[in-house]
Amino acid sequence: MSINNLAPNSSKIHIGEVCLKFPPKVVSPGLSAFLLEQGINDDFMDYSAPRLQLQMFAFYVVTQACHFLLKHLRLPLFISQILAGVILRPADYRFLIYGSEDSVSVLGTIGGLGFLFFLFLSGVKMDVSLTFKSGKKAVYIGFLTVMLPLLACVISVHLLEPKGDLRHKFFLAVSYSGTAFPVIHNILSDLKILNSELGRLGLSAALVGDMVTLVLTLCSLWLKSDAEVGTKRVLKDVGWTLLFIVIVVFVLRPGIKWMVKHIPETSQRRDLCIYLVIMAFMISPRFTQFFHLHPKFTPFILGLVVPDGPPLGSALVEMLDPIVSGLFLPIFATTCGLRLDFKSFKRNSSFVNHQTFGVLLTLVVKFGVSLVLAMFCKMPMSDSLALAFIMISKGIVEVGYYSTMYDSKVISKRLYAQLIIMILFIAIIVPILVKWLYDPSRKYLCFQKRTIMNSKPNQELQVLGCVHVPGNVNSIINLLNVCCPTKESSMAVDVLHLVKLRGRATPLFITHNKQTATTSDESYSENVVIAFEQFERDNPNVISANVFTAVSPPNLMYEDICNLAMDHTTSFIILPFHRRWYIDGNIESEDQTIRSLNSKILEMAPCSVGILVEGHHKLTSSTFRDTSSSQSYSSYNIAVIFMGGKDDREALALAKRISQDESVSLTVFHLKPKNSLGYILAENDRTLDDAMLRDIKGSVNVRYLEEQVKDGTATSTYLQTVAEEYQLIIVGRRYKCEDPQTVGLEEWCEFEEIGIIGDLLSSSYFIGNYSLLIVQQQQQRTN
Repeated sequence: MSINNLAPNSSKIHIGEVCLKFPPKVVSPGLSAFLLEQGINDDFMDYSAPRLQLQMFAFYVVTQACHFLLKHLRLPLFISQILAGVILRPADYRFLIYGSEDSVSVLGTIGGLGFLFFLFLSGVKMDVSLTFKSGKKAVYIGFLTVMLPLLACVISVHLLEPKGDLRHKFFLAVSYSGTAFPVIHNILSDLKILNSELGRLGLSAALVGDMVTLVLTLCSLWLKSDAEVGTKRVLKDVGWTLLFIVIVVFVLRPGIKWMVKHIPETSQRRDLCIYLVIMAFMISPRFTQFFHLHPKFTPFILGLVVPDGPPLGSALVEMLDPIVSGLFLPIFATTCGLRLDFKSFKRNSSFVNHQTFGVLLTLVVKFGVSLVLAMFCKMPMSDSLALAFIMISKGIVEVGYYSTMYDSKVISKRLYAQLIIMILFIAIIVPILVKWLYDPSRKYLCFQKRTIMNSKPNQELQVLGCVHVPGNVNSIINLLNVCCPTKESSMAVDVLHLVKLRGRATPLFITHNKQTATTSDESYSENVVIAFEQFERDNPNVISANVFTAVSPPNLMYEDICNLAMDHTTSFIILPFHRRWYIDGNIESEDQTIRSLNSKILEMAPCSVGILVEGHHKLTSSTFRDTSSSQSYSSYNIAVIFMGGKDDREALALAKRISQDESVSLTVFHLKPKNSLGYILAENDRTLDDAMLRDIKGSVNVRYLEEQVKDGTATSTYLQTVAEEYQLIIVGRRYKCEDPQTVGLEEWCEFEEIGIIGDLLSSSYFIGNYSLLIVQQQQQRTN
């Protein structure tokens, strides 16, 4: 279409051409139509839908190829996504973009929408109230690692270029010195140190720094606008922004919290709330225009309005996060990589050079401030260095901001390229260095023996019980009842309720104070607290119980368990088995994440560990005495299967402690090999076994039986004849112990975390109303 314009009062004729295609070509008639029908003269790539699909396919293939090479270095996925854009750039204008502005706009729109969704979900996962609960250490680090680098950058750049606009320099300096909470959360999560001591400090400091960055960014935008539109317009924008914040804090946030409080977690009304929130996000550009806000701030602030965690926050994250992180955000990162133009480095610019110096100075000052503050807080040097590297992390948030600034012509093509390269360099080296500097498992290297064997009989036994589901509560209480605590041999029980982190970014560790009410709007463990408070009242001066709640990712729950065991000098950790059965023997539930957690605890625990298997072999409460009275029911039978080794000795030590109660009938089955040819027991183990057995044989409360077996088949046959007579059977794990008694059983072992004998007794071939406790003595780990 040609348009001829004659300017009024001018003799010059201005001629321009605008080419438009009507109707727009979206969906192609199909590949078969192009191959079979000769009348179609269109190009297949003229249609936006197949072109977009081809672009997405190319992005995905190149990204996964890069990630396959880089994942062994524990580098974040977004690096591969940006590198995919860099690799595809030489082919973009013909093969991908195909010289069409329509193609550019479609990719940009989808990528931009993905980034807005990411900001919205980042806001949903954040709990702003934790900013006010952060310790002084986190507040100082979060605040000073933003302010001091900002001042250093502004002063240095202004000294290098005094004639430039100071407000513009301040705006750029804020983007260089800011802290992005989602970026630091992602790197801590990738390194699996999210709920370690260093991870919690880094998250708290990042949360404070992100809030400071948000305020500074708003101020820098107003200062920048003052130079463009005048002070009167800026004051008007400030007023509208403050009005929006007041509405968010005093109207939207309380309103949504009220709805969440009165809506069940599973209901149609909850779904309605989710759709209303998504609708509010989709019309957020209207909020941006009405309240004169920056387009990137509105989705993030709306996300902060939504209460994190279940039921609303977790539902939104579970619904949107897969498509955002799996589809939209990768497209955005790759399109940012497509914009990198290395030819721009040929053009020299003093402004870009000064800004580059400011960026590098900002990083150095930020690193130095973090390091000095961490050392001032008496952190070890390696941990201080790791924290300093974490605080200078850059990622997808900064890429998005610089991309927006590039689109708005705030920064040049060369400065944009240098900033993205800097982000890639930092994102590559930080994970490697933090992984090298910080190993959270080092603190679990315990030279002190924390076992039941090394606990004195009249000394308080420190036990940690883990709870995943309500059924675990009764199981642990029943087992503790079996242990028969007395005033002479009391027991301190820590109960840790493990809750999967859903819909929030920050892990929680809650101590339930006995002096406060157990009910709360945000209580995760109300029933657990009530049950163990009742258990403590039923056993006065014998049991002291403390309940804790850990809300964290399943693959990092072992950190909470091991940290609590270290802090409270625990001697024995009780873990529930990952599989539960109905009374008829059918499987009720099976959770592989619990199984992985148990295996990790067996490897990392700083004390002895027991796995409690209960299901179709039930240890029911009716089995036990009434602990609230001095009388007891008829005795209950407990068996120990002993074959030798440290785990069996630990199991025997627990059984010996249990046998102090007269209501317990304890039997020790010592399975000895008939033919021990080729089997040599370590002299130290033999001596310790003999000493332990002599003590057991001399006890009047224990029945000791010896049985010679020639192989695993004979062991299985013998145990089948005796197992059904007992309510609880205690065995040692004996991992990787080879002996004649278990020959032939290894290949049938399904669950190695409970050992060969434990796996055998928990199988469906054994009939009996018993529970099974598999014991592993504290592992002697070394660096």
